[in-house]
Amino acid sequence: MTPAELQARLDELLRLPAETEWVEFKHNNENPQEIGEYLSAISNGAALHGKLKGYLVWGIEDGTHTVLGTTFQPKRAKKGNENLESWLLHQLNPRIDFTIHEFEHSGKPVVLFAVQAANSTPVRFGGEAYIRVGNYKKKLKDFPEKERRLWQILSESPEDWSVQVVDGAPLADLDPNAVAFARAQYRQKH
Repeated sequence: MTPAELQARLDELLRLPAETEWVEFKHNNENPQEIGEYLSAISNGAALHGKLKGYLVWGIEDGTHTVLGTTFQPKRAKKGNENLESWLLHQLNPRIDFTIHEFEHSGKPVVLFAVQAANSTPVRFGGEAYIRVGNYKKKLKDFPEKERRLWQILSESPEDWSVQVVDGAPLADLDPNAVAFARAQYRQKH
């Protein structure tokens, strides 16, 4: 994300009336275990709500959404001798993508983790899947209806965009090699 996109995304998140199952605000929590659990919860929550990403943001007061700034510097943080980001990735299963952004907002340091939504199976951290329920992070297994709904969402096959007609698109827009390949595949199947 560009600096302008980061500012716009944070402004969008700050306008939410409250935290959600896919957005969590923190001030200075630097506990690696808790961060990992939140990554699992946010990823699973984003999938439940049809979001491509969820967000974990430091430097924000959770109730008022006031930008306080943070002392947390995840790119410098370690768990034992390992960089925090690497340690978190090793504990996540599947190893979802998340990006760490450190920047200033209103002259105060802010950290934003953009977290990929679960897409094939609930995301686990240290062998346990988490979810947010209201303002709280909980074990997914303790909420069987949420777990059932998450599995249902994750097992639905995505819409096949390749069979959709694009109105107004001329034949010249099609790649001749792709057309030849599609014709050969059609002849083979039919």
